[in-house]
Amino acid sequence: MDALNSLMAGFGTAMTPMNLLYSLIGVTLGTLVGVLPGIGPALTVALLLPVTAQLEPVSAFIMFAGIYYGGMFGGSTTSILLNTPGESASIITALEGNKMARRGRAAAALATAAIGSFIAGTIGTVLLTFFAPAIADVAVQIPPSAKFAMILLAFVTISATFGNSPLRGLISLFFGLAIGLVGTDLQSGQARFTLGRPELLDGIEFITVVIGLFAIGETLYVASRYRKTQDVIKLQGGASMKPEDWRRSWKPWLRGTVLGFPFGALPAGGAEIPTFLSYTLEKKLSKHPEEFGKGAIEGVAGPEAANNASAAGVLVPLLTLGLPTSATAAILLAAFQQYGLQPGPLLFVTSSDLVWGLIASLYIGNVMLLLLNLPLAPVWARLLLIPRPYLYAAILVFSTVGVYSLNNSVFDLVLLALFGVIGYGMRRFDFPVTPAIIGVVLGPTAESFFRTALQQSNGDFSIFVRQPLTAFILFVVLLALIVPMVLKRRPPPEPYDVA
Repeated sequence: MDALNSLMAGFGTAMTPMNLLYSLIGVTLGTLVGVLPGIGPALTVALLLPVTAQLEPVSAFIMFAGIYYGGMFGGSTTSILLNTPGESASIITALEGNKMARRGRAAAALATAAIGSFIAGTIGTVLLTFFAPAIADVAVQIPPSAKFAMILLAFVTISATFGNSPLRGLISLFFGLAIGLVGTDLQSGQARFTLGRPELLDGIEFITVVIGLFAIGETLYVASRYRKTQDVIKLQGGASMKPEDWRRSWKPWLRGTVLGFPFGALPAGGAEIPTFLSYTLEKKLSKHPEEFGKGAIEGVAGPEAANNASAAGVLVPLLTLGLPTSATAAILLAAFQQYGLQPGPLLFVTSSDLVWGLIASLYIGNVMLLLLNLPLAPVWARLLLIPRPYLYAAILVFSTVGVYSLNNSVFDLVLLALFGVIGYGMRRFDFPVTPAIIGVVLGPTAESFFRTALQQSNGDFSIFVRQPLTAFILFVVLLALIVPMVLKRRPPPEPYDVA
């Protein structure tokens, strides 16, 4: 009942004319960046961080939430009409949805993706509404040593999951942790990794790092692979479904939601695993398995629902524990820190207006997205024809102006260019950027919990094995490091003889 009362108060905050406008701007912008290949919600939120510094926190986060959900909706349009998945979780949608579009069923593919996203997003938000406060109540009791161990678990699992190589993920993580250490140690007053530069005594602006690695690096990488020829499938009329499509879609929507939400809430669970699980499940349960790989509507409905449900799940550990489990969540955490807020169990007490206004805006944003995506599908499809060079040039200019406006510092621009080149190199040589971002954001927090735990135990390191919850989480961390290496050393299975 408390959650319902708080949610009603949140609707009061989210439904003010100004916040409704920010929500509309967010979902429109999110759909726009979701449609355009190479630009996702994480990059967009990163670009907007300097601009939104002067906004009220509630309004800024309502807009960010709209961008986050909108990006999920818009990504399906690109996958279906252009056969270009904007992110790994959209690969299945591109596989089946584009085949449907080539058979003249683009409208049905877009509709099942949009309605499935709406249903999954709404159910996921309901679960977030009731689970998040309960988890926050429990999280208050967690000691600093266990919080440090949880961050360590997030570091390890996220490094192992993002990208193709756990080693590259860990290298990326340690790069981020090193960047997070630059500046003056608040306890000893010693300068760390400043190279004698007074500009680095206060540390490196997180926004400069994020925009450099994400926006500049990603833009340079995508632009370097730009090809003029694009085979965009034309769409006649809005997205719509026949009765048969409804009958074949509603169960995959629900099953995809059940799979997606818990995976999103787990550290490194992400959207990829539930998406592929959903596809496999639908292929086994379908009465038309022969259509899979040729354009089966269940293969679009289930994975798209799983993708969007995981997006709601990601907000559970972010809001209750301050743990980001995706790239966009990491940047949202940085946005909280920009406003001097620390996500975690106390956020529900100290900033309840913001938290419940944000959750209520997810319900509103979902409805807005459905209304925007079904009838306006041809409009979004036309955005795929925008010349990419103009787009990339605009991102570079916007990034540069945004970073310079923070401190009016040329030194920040030099750092931006440096991190942009590093970001391009990481993408070029397959080093995932997300672990580096999470290392920068969570590194100082992990150090703070580590020091607090040692202070409470008078410098006794055995606190990390004596405290039961801490010891258990550290054991899981050890397993997360060892098990993948053991599995990798196992000989490959004998090829199955189909003759």
